[in-house]
Amino acid sequence: MDPKQIKPASAAAQALGWVDEKTRAVSPAIHTSTTYLRDEDNQYRSGRGYIRADNPSFDQAEALLNHLEQGSGAMLFGSGMAAATAVFLALKPGDHVVAPKVMYWGLRSWLQGFAKDWGLDVELVDTTDQAALAKALRPGKTKLVWIETPANPTWVITDIAATARLAHQAGARLAVDSTVATPVLTRPLTLGADLVMHAATKYLNGHSDVIAGALVTAKDDDGWKRLKAIRHDMGAVLGSFEAWLLLRGMRTLFVRVSAASRGAQQIAEHFAKHPKITAVLYPGLPAAQGHAVAAREMSGGFGGMLSLRVKAGEAAAIAVAAKVRLWKRATSLGGVESLIEHRASVEGPTSPVPADLLRLSVGLEDAGDLIADLEQALAGGS
Repeated sequence: MDPKQIKPASAAAQALGWVDEKTRAVSPAIHTSTTYLRDEDNQYRSGRGYIRADNPSFDQAEALLNHLEQGSGAMLFGSGMAAATAVFLALKPGDHVVAPKVMYWGLRSWLQGFAKDWGLDVELVDTTDQAALAKALRPGKTKLVWIETPANPTWVITDIAATARLAHQAGARLAVDSTVATPVLTRPLTLGADLVMHAATKYLNGHSDVIAGALVTAKDDDGWKRLKAIRHDMGAVLGSFEAWLLLRGMRTLFVRVSAASRGAQQIAEHFAKHPKITAVLYPGLPAAQGHAVAAREMSGGFGGMLSLRVKAGEAAAIAVAAKVRLWKRATSLGGVESLIEHRASVEGPTSPVPADLLRLSVGLEDAGDLIADLEQALAGGS
């Protein structure tokens, strides 16, 4: 059956229904060869010459992600940072780029350090404020607008469709970090974005055992060809086994993201008026920043990530994290196990993250058990 005729969840579960023609295997093979045989006339009619650009272990995962995002091409990278930085390295020194003030700290640090030293003109703005974004754009000079929505770790929402219009009016491309939303909840290319980036380590893989990244493009244009060259020339490629694990994880993507979103919504609603919590940051709450935009641009839930601000401050927040039993104190997000983290401690003294904030990645445990664990931790543990 044509994948275009079935729902995305079915396409993901069957990984587009690909079956190995020679062996009839339902699960794909792992290809480890680094090089491929030329024909007698010195041609590569197989279409493959060297694994850095032609790894057959990438084919199915890239095709599935491209299908889910409704793009014109997808590429796997060795990490989310490799995928994200490739987008900026495809620009030229002197180009003006706009990025959000609230975003993944690793990329923000890279932009403020390496990217500026390399020659990019980087401007961080509040991308949730369309007026501020419009003011920052420089027609003919701004080449890229980068947004992250929901944005780590406060989960604020940027209007993708409105931002795409502003970016294109200024002659810039729009790239969206959609790691948290995933194609289960949001498809940025259908809203006008030019590129989508995923830290595939997180939800796409979903089992805390792979480092990977991915880009999906709206058009197979010169910009996309430049990104292909960067991946090849800089060697920012994924391993064959990691690609196989990533595809396996993507086959349960819809089930996992849907369950995590339901759990996060329950947890957010439970603690919304808790006496020891000053704020619950989650786009699924009606009072949250950007809830109306999220309700319009996200479908099927608001994601598995939320943050709690502990009323008694930084020391109390760290103490709560220390007293949990079911939640795991660990970095990262998007896995089947629920994680809790005092985010400001991770990001350091220059972090804009409130010191009283705990970041929660909701996994697949029973939501009631997760709530009970946070309750006992807030009560002081025992």
